[in-house]
Amino acid sequence: MINLTPLLRTMLAYRVEETRRWATNSEEVQRQQLAWLIAQARRTHWGETYHFNEISSYEDFAQKVPVSNYEDIAPWILRHLEGEKDVLWRGRIDRFAQSSGTSNGKSKYIPITTDALWRCHYKGANNAVCQYMSLYPDSKMFTGKAFILGGSFANEVNDLRQNAKVGDLSAHLISNVSSFVNFYRVPSKEVALMMDWEKKLPALVEASINQNITNISGVPSWFLTVIKAVMEKAGASSIHDVWPNLEVFFHGGIAFAPYREQYEAITDVSKMRYIETYNASEGFFATQNAIEDKSMLLLLNLGVFYEFMPLDQLDSPNPQLLPLWKVEPGKIYGLVISSCNGLWRYAIGDTVKIESVNPVKITIAGRTKHFINAFGEELMVHNANAAITKVCKDMQCSILNYTAAPVYAADNSRGRHEWLIEFATPPADIDEFATRLDEQLQQENSDYQAKRYKGIFLDPLTIVVARPQLFNDWLASTGKLGGQRKVPRLANDRQFIDSMLKMN
Repeated sequence: MINLTPLLRTMLAYRVEETRRWATNSEEVQRQQLAWLIAQARRTHWGETYHFNEISSYEDFAQKVPVSNYEDIAPWILRHLEGEKDVLWRGRIDRFAQSSGTSNGKSKYIPITTDALWRCHYKGANNAVCQYMSLYPDSKMFTGKAFILGGSFANEVNDLRQNAKVGDLSAHLISNVSSFVNFYRVPSKEVALMMDWEKKLPALVEASINQNITNISGVPSWFLTVIKAVMEKAGASSIHDVWPNLEVFFHGGIAFAPYREQYEAITDVSKMRYIETYNASEGFFATQNAIEDKSMLLLLNLGVFYEFMPLDQLDSPNPQLLPLWKVEPGKIYGLVISSCNGLWRYAIGDTVKIESVNPVKITIAGRTKHFINAFGEELMVHNANAAITKVCKDMQCSILNYTAAPVYAADNSRGRHEWLIEFATPPADIDEFATRLDEQLQQENSDYQAKRYKGIFLDPLTIVVARPQLFNDWLASTGKLGGQRKVPRLANDRQFIDSMLKMN
């Protein structure tokens, strides 16, 4: 294959320079994005309802347009799903990403407009590649192919109208990708969009095992399964024995830290690089743009206007939001977007930590509903990820998946947290692992530490070891097994963990 890397590096360099310019001029760029969004949607039903013709500034917008969650905006989305035009965004919308992000387990249907597809998702992915090429001048990623792991168009919609397509975001991206990208990508669309994961996994292995793979993109937990299957088929101890030119993993969807050691164990660490991205069903929001700094640069010119909800406003019926130019470094906020997919002041359910403000760089802190605060401990997903990563490293073990939930006080016990963990490499002593995890959580979270003080309020956490494949079986039982489906890490009730324990 012809090496187009030098040519493409030159062609794409302008985008890195463009990013540097707008990244330090965030308020002006974001006000421009909002003005464009308002102008595009003035004649929609939403725009007429909230008097977009009277909005000339962010301050007007914040006063006139309510903050919404999925339940608020779902009836409007349903009208688009049924074929009505000009509801939330101009024209008819035929693509919808099915997401499993709601707390009650039902699916969300996120509109994917043509503007969102090309202005946001594809342009964001392009920006991630540009940043990587800039960081690593020795890259040769275009001498081979990209292995992009995706989902399918399996969905839960009855009587779906003709021309409408509902499925994983990645299925839409792969289905509509340009012919140029398609030439540099494996597997074929037919394999990539297969619905049955048990049939899809061997097909993915066959499609990739003899290819010159230089880069991979997907969710870390699912790609780990695929890579191990490729290695087993090839009889290899390292994936670089199969794909010697593999150089970078563009990953997202879940935290990478708990999986890093497992990837390092099956790769040549001298060759492998990792770039984190934030590409949700609602939009491509951020990408890593530094080698040592693992935070991500918020992408400000992709048809998305960002607002941030202070944590003390999460449960408010009328939350007060902050625009991007008023956030403070070091603080965690709920992320709220207005976007060219027709979502307006929409709380997507993620929390992010502001790592810097000039430029704005973030890390993902967790989900607004995926935390444990049953006893005032306010344990967040990023606390749990950091703690379990540290303990696994210290005890030379590794995990495949986990979830945790509260156990409420009984007659002879205090409340505690219960963890269900599927290990890839189990610890030598599970009781010691539990003790160390409990201690490390106290190091990561002062509220948990206070509640655990001398065992007055909370008992030590307990661990249930999950049987092999439990989490995959649970996902399959919910109809959500696939490349982009994720296990809820923390929950403030026992809905998820109890259903898993029954299968254990």
